[in-house]
Amino acid sequence: MIRTLDLRGREFADRLDYTALVPRADFDVDTAAEIVRPLCEAVRTRGQVALVEQAARFDHVRLDQVRVPTSALAAALAALDPELRRSLEEAISRLRLTCAAELPADVVTEVSPGGTVVQRNVPVGRVGLYVPGAMAPLISSVVMNVVPAQTAGVASLALASPAQREHGGLPHPSILAACALLGVDEVYAAGGAGAIAMFAYGYDAAEGGCRPVDLVTGPANIYGVAAKRLLRGVVGIDSEAGPTEIAILADSTANPAFVAADLISQAEHDPLAASVLVTDSAELAAAVEQELDRQIRQTKHAERVTQALSGEQSGIVLVDDLDQGEDFVNAYAAEHLEIITADAADRAMRIHNAGAVFVGSYAPVSLGDYCAGSNHVLPTAGCACHSSGLSVRAFLKNVQVIDYSRQALAEVSGHVVTLAEAEDLPGHADAVRIRLETR
Repeated sequence: MIRTLDLRGREFADRLDYTALVPRADFDVDTAAEIVRPLCEAVRTRGQVALVEQAARFDHVRLDQVRVPTSALAAALAALDPELRRSLEEAISRLRLTCAAELPADVVTEVSPGGTVVQRNVPVGRVGLYVPGAMAPLISSVVMNVVPAQTAGVASLALASPAQREHGGLPHPSILAACALLGVDEVYAAGGAGAIAMFAYGYDAAEGGCRPVDLVTGPANIYGVAAKRLLRGVVGIDSEAGPTEIAILADSTANPAFVAADLISQAEHDPLAASVLVTDSAELAAAVEQELDRQIRQTKHAERVTQALSGEQSGIVLVDDLDQGEDFVNAYAAEHLEIITADAADRAMRIHNAGAVFVGSYAPVSLGDYCAGSNHVLPTAGCACHSSGLSVRAFLKNVQVIDYSRQALAEVSGHVVTLAEAEDLPGHADAVRIRLETR
């Protein structure tokens, strides 16, 4: 079922293009962008009417209004299973701890007597949070988006999740309950590209509809991602996240049952999900294959898992040694990377490209999905080589405050004038001279 790629003994192994050996699943955002362009334009020009039409077309529900009544949020929280509520509260508590620790302080630098530069961290004013709901109600994504935004000090939060026919046109009740638990009372039954366009353009703001936001965050399907790409510039976005992925770097000390379970846990998200094992142990590889066969027969979403594990985006990669394995996973730049080796903690510190690194046998990705205190909204498709996961910093912008006295300006004025004249911008130089010539 899952293919094996044997890199052992390859000549010029250090020159191999590891990213080409295990490609990501086909995820054509450019083509999808042309499909969603008229949907986004319809929301821009026709607002809620277009959103209602799109809910009927894609979600097969008839809506009277897109905004979820606050009474529905309260009812969902009241009906929430007590055990689920306790688990959500624990996840929220742990994430709040790490977010609070991450909150950066303003930095004041005195560059000369009387001349200071302050780097202020200012929260984004209004944020739209998107939570998918097609294959599964991603309650945890509510937590992962809302908590860092609240910790950053974002004053206005709106959240959208697709309308569900089986829930009377409202988003999934557990998503509504999580919103209520977190104090988010502006929630919309809107999905995919339409939801992203709603956040970007707003609708009927004067009549109590959705006001445009400054930033949109949260995972989405390919059409939501395409809308983010299309509307970038109209609104800020966190990332263009593709299908989820896991890479596992493991040696002979790894438990094959653990490894197989973790590969399956990512594969059950989506038929396009990537599950990659990198190991120097042929024995472990064989044992993992056997475990996959056994565990897949027992898992709920066996068809979806099988599709994902059989795709070209998944595989078992055999390497000469763990150092080559490190090279592979650094090049692959996985969204989630597990290291299950005898020296896992040391090897984790040599990883530069991963959305999140899970160390040892008892830190599975599913821990990070819910209750590790880390954020599960992470860069995919190799973007971990240049991008980070969602965090408090995603909801902050840096504002520089420059404060110079006349004496401090006079001290550096010669350099400013020289540089301005070198760029043939005499007006820049004159803006300094006039201040020093005027008493």
